[in-house]
Amino acid sequence: MKKIALVLVAAGLMSLAACNKNPEAAAIENNADMVADNIDSAADNMDAMADNTSNAAASDVLSNAADNAHDTADNVRADGDAKADNVTK
Repeated sequence: MKKIALVLVAAGLMSLAACNKNPEAAAIENNADMVADNIDSAADNMDAMADNTSNAAASDVLSNAADNAHDTADNVRADGDAKADNVTK
């Protein structure tokens, strides 16, 4: 009987911990991911334009811009995660 009670208490504590996630932190992470996804999409479009141009110099410029945009998207995600971690619970 004590084992069953212990299991029920442990399960209750785990479910309580799962419900304790701050909705503001989740919103920050979601917004950062959405912005980063949009930046990645623009970078993918630049990569496609670089592949479709016959001008080598323009292709290099577009490819470099796409790489920079992908890096920016990674930074946005990391910053969003860091800000969400700093939100008080």
